[in-house]
Amino acid sequence: MIASMSAKAGLLIAATLVATALPASASSVPGHPEVQRVLDQAVATKIAPGIVTEIRDGRHTWFGSAGVSDTRTGRERQPQERFRIGSASKAFTATVLLKLAAEGKLSLDDTLDRWLPGLFDATAYQSGKITIRQLLNQTSGIYAYTDDEDFFRQGVGEEWFKHRYDTHTPEQLVKVALAHPPTNEPGQRFKYSNTNYILAAMIAEKATGKTFEQELDRTVIRPLRLTGTSLPGADPKIGGLHPVHYSVLFSSAPQPTVYDATRMNQSFAWAAGGVISTTGDLNRFFTALLGGRVLPAAQLREMLTTVATDGSGWIPGTRYGLGIFEQKLACGVTVWGNAGATYGSWSYAMGTRDGRHRVASQVNGDWASLSVFTDVLSAEFCPPTSR
Repeated sequence: MIASMSAKAGLLIAATLVATALPASASSVPGHPEVQRVLDQAVATKIAPGIVTEIRDGRHTWFGSAGVSDTRTGRERQPQERFRIGSASKAFTATVLLKLAAEGKLSLDDTLDRWLPGLFDATAYQSGKITIRQLLNQTSGIYAYTDDEDFFRQGVGEEWFKHRYDTHTPEQLVKVALAHPPTNEPGQRFKYSNTNYILAAMIAEKATGKTFEQELDRTVIRPLRLTGTSLPGADPKIGGLHPVHYSVLFSSAPQPTVYDATRMNQSFAWAAGGVISTTGDLNRFFTALLGGRVLPAAQLREMLTTVATDGSGWIPGTRYGLGIFEQKLACGVTVWGNAGATYGSWSYAMGTRDGRHRVASQVNGDWASLSVFTDVLSAEFCPPTSR
């Protein structure tokens, strides 16, 4: 199966991120009517069956929704709903690696041959020149396994149904990538690749002797009490209350058929895009992370050190850190966070550099225009005259 929509068309969404300080909120009116108007319009124009947004601004929390979680029953969207967050998972994975660096269990300057000896033998890659930092900031030059044509084809249309429950090991995913030549020399330029985050999680397992899921739980999920967040591995279910994930399965037809893609084995994305979460947990995570309550100051500075994405074919005007991005909105305001796309679910989690003002949104359909998320962010962060 294809690794989240993060690689071909879909991971565009995961790119819409951020990286400097924001001014005071432009939306001080209780109820956030401008944001609610965007949500209502998204459903009215059939951008998605349903959309949710949670806003946290200091001690105040607001939840808005429009549309439905299930088109068959008409069930409305709920604040506690869990959904697949796609490449927003990379922020969690990078946090685990940085936490291990803070604990002295590895260094960002360690090369891959130290932790994964033999893995790159008989390939075109020089593992002794590629560092963990280059994995996390997407400058390693390692090919994206999701760009492999045969691999990608397994996640399109009818092929998706044949492969939706396939289990992929990290080693199998990396093998697909290493069959292709490097995209660039290590550290030379930014080139988005899910393979980087599969390798990063494999290194975390080597450094700790535990599964990556166990380390994610120890370093992030339990300390922050993210009760709606998990990395289910090969389990195809979404536990607890959740919306139906509606997908067109990468169809290019003018009026594509929409399918229920809720149940699927996301081992094809694993640490690069397999996390399940909620709007509340995403806001809690980024608030704590950017507020300095998860990583020591030195590691947080590393995370926020960004590289240019210009010329990579990625989202214009962005810079990429270690698992997070920076991007300016059209009004000139800069926001920080991460975003992701996978079958039937697109999500954004953005906000101020200090973590105090956060916006997390999700649509339960994968044909939505990305503009719906930037419209939500603009409604919350941009002065009315600049929209």
